[in-house]
Amino acid sequence: MNTATQTLTINPSSPLKQKRNRDWREVLFKSLFLGAAILGVLSLAVIAYFIFQESIPAFAEAGVTGIVTGSEWLPPALYGIAPMIVASLASTLGAVLIGVPVAILTAVFIAEVAPNWLANIIRPAVELLAGIPSVVYGFFGLVIIVPLIQDLFNVPAGNTLLAGVVVLAIMILPTVIAVSETSLRAVPKTYKEGSLALGASHMFTIFKLLVPAARSGIMTGVILGIARALGETMAIIMVMGNAPAMPEGILESARTLTANIALEMSYASGVHASALYATGIVLLVFIMMLNGTLLYLNREKAK
Repeated sequence: MNTATQTLTINPSSPLKQKRNRDWREVLFKSLFLGAAILGVLSLAVIAYFIFQESIPAFAEAGVTGIVTGSEWLPPALYGIAPMIVASLASTLGAVLIGVPVAILTAVFIAEVAPNWLANIIRPAVELLAGIPSVVYGFFGLVIIVPLIQDLFNVPAGNTLLAGVVVLAIMILPTVIAVSETSLRAVPKTYKEGSLALGASHMFTIFKLLVPAARSGIMTGVILGIARALGETMAIIMVMGNAPAMPEGILESARTLTANIALEMSYASGVHASALYATGIVLLVFIMMLNGTLLYLNREKAK
């Protein structure tokens, strides 16, 4: 008896065919995600390499300590950016001390306290606040906050470190509010229901249970707000006076690191331009320290 050769045919609707289609799609999307991740990391590496490469002449002439700890900025002779570092840290710290508590309380109000109709009004308003350009915040500070500080404290000019703090505090609000509210809403409802069922009050449940449970997300929002304040340029240029000297108080004019780069890069050349790139390295280091702090805090919380 002759054995006939049989050809195995696969029905397009068979489970085997569907599995092969799924495998093909999974490989495609995994490759797509991997490519996007590599592109992001590569972009960061290229930017960091470019900044470091351009800053080498400044570090070679003035030295790392001469730039970072130097107290006088007078190109082409002196390239000390310590006054700008102090102004950046002081303005950011002041903005955080004012803006973060307000932002977290607002997020708690929207997520847990406000009725739906009121939350649906406040939430779009906060989102709209996030979309306002920096220059508009600068105009607001220049027209409203600067004259107000001048009148309240009887100073010659209201373009001070305090004006920058107030403007930055307003600017970080939408970022911290949005991330914190999302984190609070992500806490499982069973946490709240269990606490209330045991007799805890609503406010006790919010501040002793929900906020600690959403700590990781809230910390992310705070770090993003700090990064926004640290990297702000246009609004700060318009309200802080931009004097490249060490500020002796919050009512003194000051210049931040970002403002220093923006004000002088258009005409700088040679070692002067290289020193501005070195200023960018300091900013990059600060951002890396912030991200490292966030990762450390989240890791400690997870233990």
